[in-house]
Amino acid sequence: MRIAITSTGNTLDSKIDQRFGRCAYFVVYDLETKGIEFIPNPNVDALEGAGPASVQIVAARDVKKIISGEFGIKVKSLLDSLKMQMIVIKEPEKTINEIINMLNN
Repeated sequence: MRIAITSTGNTLDSKIDQRFGRCAYFVVYDLETKGIEFIPNPNVDALEGAGPASVQIVAARDVKKIISGEFGIKVKSLLDSLKMQMIVIKEPEKTINEIINMLNN
């Protein structure tokens, strides 16, 4: 299963980004292969529509779950329709590495 995590940077020491649509990076983690891909988010400075556009980025990578600090209203219904699970982590100090370790345990 592939899981997307919103990230403030492109390293495992980066913190979780609390914003979904305008996060700096998406980290796509594959639970089976343990593969990790860092994807810069082109919607970080979008004036509007950042959430739905960001959903397209992760959906194109066959992601089934998304971990972020928060999700906008438009995104929630879109993710529900795509059968993608939202996981909210309200701990801005959590690193990508800590989140991946939680997923593996």
